[in-house]
Amino acid sequence: MPITFDASSHIFKLDTPSSSYAFMLFSENYLVHLYYGPKVPDIAPLAALMDRGSYDSFSPRNPALITDRSFSLDFTPQEFPGPGCGDYRIPAVEVRSPAGDTVTDFRYVSHKIYPGKPALEGLPATFAQEGEAETLEVEALDPVTGVKAHLLYTVFAQHDAIARSVRLENTGVRPVDLERVMSLCLDLPTMDYDLIHVYGRWAKENTTTRTPLRHGCQSFASRRGMTSHSYNPFAALLRQGAGEEQGEAIGVGLIYSGNFSFEVEVDHLGCPRLAAGIEPSTFCWRLEPGESFQSPEAVMVFSQQGLGGMSRTFHRLYNQHLIHGEWAHKKRPLLINSWEAAYFDFDAAKLVEFAQEAGKLGIEMLVMDDGWFGERCDDHRALGDWQVNEEKLGCSLSELIAGVNQAGLKFGIWYEPEMISPDSDLYRAHPDWAIATSGRVNSQGRYQYVLDMTRKEVRDNIFEQMAGVLGSHKIDYVKWDCNRNITEAASAALPPERQGEFFHRYVLGVYDLMERVTKAFPHILLENCSGGGGRFDAGMLYYSPQIWTSDNTDPIERLSIQFGASLCYPVSSMGAHVSANPRAGIATKGAVAMMGTFGYELDPRKLTEEEREAVKSQAAAYHKDYELIREGDLYRLTDSAENRNFCDWEFVSPDKERALFTRIIVRRPDLVFQTLRLRGLDPEKLYLEEETGRICSGALLMSAGPGLCVNPWATKDGDCIVRHYTAQP
Repeated sequence: MPITFDASSHIFKLDTPSSSYAFMLFSENYLVHLYYGPKVPDIAPLAALMDRGSYDSFSPRNPALITDRSFSLDFTPQEFPGPGCGDYRIPAVEVRSPAGDTVTDFRYVSHKIYPGKPALEGLPATFAQEGEAETLEVEALDPVTGVKAHLLYTVFAQHDAIARSVRLENTGVRPVDLERVMSLCLDLPTMDYDLIHVYGRWAKENTTTRTPLRHGCQSFASRRGMTSHSYNPFAALLRQGAGEEQGEAIGVGLIYSGNFSFEVEVDHLGCPRLAAGIEPSTFCWRLEPGESFQSPEAVMVFSQQGLGGMSRTFHRLYNQHLIHGEWAHKKRPLLINSWEAAYFDFDAAKLVEFAQEAGKLGIEMLVMDDGWFGERCDDHRALGDWQVNEEKLGCSLSELIAGVNQAGLKFGIWYEPEMISPDSDLYRAHPDWAIATSGRVNSQGRYQYVLDMTRKEVRDNIFEQMAGVLGSHKIDYVKWDCNRNITEAASAALPPERQGEFFHRYVLGVYDLMERVTKAFPHILLENCSGGGGRFDAGMLYYSPQIWTSDNTDPIERLSIQFGASLCYPVSSMGAHVSANPRAGIATKGAVAMMGTFGYELDPRKLTEEEREAVKSQAAAYHKDYELIREGDLYRLTDSAENRNFCDWEFVSPDKERALFTRIIVRRPDLVFQTLRLRGLDPEKLYLEEETGRICSGALLMSAGPGLCVNPWATKDGDCIVRHYTAQP
């Protein structure tokens, strides 16, 4: 059993294949955290781990509630701490009582352990089939407010991961306000960790940063209404001295697409507390008697193989237990998108020409991007008017699709369902549907406003418009874009005392619309986008198995962007295309895009004969290596951010029968030879290096490397080396 409760010691122990997590029911029914680390067989001896020092005069306690003078919340590691009773660190929960105070004190009431994993109402979350997971549900109560907490812990049988969330229920007789609800709180006994997360901006997402923990608070958050280009809802704590493939790492991913916060506070004893969940300064939820509030889910991963082991656990877990629907494991078509080839300047004749040329190269789908609807001749107008502009196309949409299909390609289309242009029929009919604050001028971004997705009538209208097009045409793919953040955040449909609920209700509305679209059209492959990686998060992955990673298609810039995204997210989710960017040759563009969903973003009519042959070869390689890349293990061998010359990575199939190695020469090296060790192979197997015909043992390849001799006079910046390895019988 992965979850155990030892009645004699009052300890809960959760075991994954390689890790253990433990907490106990302590004095006065407090839930006290004990351990998270490598798997251990012990239970009762873990109780000694909660002793972090002795009581002192500056550590308050309530003598009517806490009789043990050696126990104080001031230094006790807790599972679900609240403020105001002696714990001065960042809280996991904060409830404003009918009396107006925010003192919050949850105590254990009961628990149950059951097979499987419950769904979370209105929210994306990981899932499990029979026998794949077990769940612990702990009930705790704040008796003054009457708020009951249901703490959920799900352990996956095959992964070193634990999913956590909380559902708060008002069992009292008066309404309360939830001002802080963290999905996860984790107390650790030492500050000997580095905090790793990613930051960025538009076209420069996912820059990895690593900083040692220090006394005080370190945090990052989004208050933009979306997860944003600036930060991603993921963090890792890496033991100091640990690295890519060695040492302990703890990763936390939040399955959420709105305002979020990650906070780490190191207390006076040098013990860190990590809290992750909804960003509290933009959140307040009125909870009426009898109502419940469900937090987003957080996934916690432990690794003894450094960041690489942590990443591979996230990749497998998300591929198998988060991404769902018809396209979770179905092979995806090789596509070409019209945006960088034509922008708004296209008609049906041009798109059919694209399809005809692309089909000759082995490409399988054409995506018609922005500009096909309403009066959309530029980005100043028509968002919200999702009717086909047949005058612009020069024919009906059905005729265009027939022309594309006749060329042998499937057809995809672009939408931006959450946005509205001031110059649109929808806005003229319903100006109050745009998010706006009373008495203030509404800001524009990209000449557009954001629709109020908290309102059902707004979602109904957009769904009906989308269904009118998707339901009457042979469309196989939708790119769902979202090109600005939220300002003047308020809803005309919410009373003043509930405006603090707006941001979370917006995200719930987006999830509701995506759920309706994907259920109504399950055959459609949905790809998310938000000006590139502005909403690249696990919440979106639940609905769309791939997300456009960045609007920056420069292959050299893409290296750090894709490496950063791969810390948490599987390669199968990372939208990546070959474009006309001049930075490198088409071989290197293809090699970089192959570390992703792979596709094209260019005018196929303008390719040279040499480039056409290269595209044909890349299309063949896409099919040959599809399973290896999407189901295999990723090893980040050399990061271009740390090595000035190279960026190297490797995919290894689960059965270790095949491997694919890629090197990008970022800057022409001074050294002729550099030892680079491969990883993840079977040391007992012999491998054929297909490009050279050499046969080497896995042991040699992982000890001495593939013997890459890079001639500094025969190479240039932006060149690439690709090697395939196949195990020999």
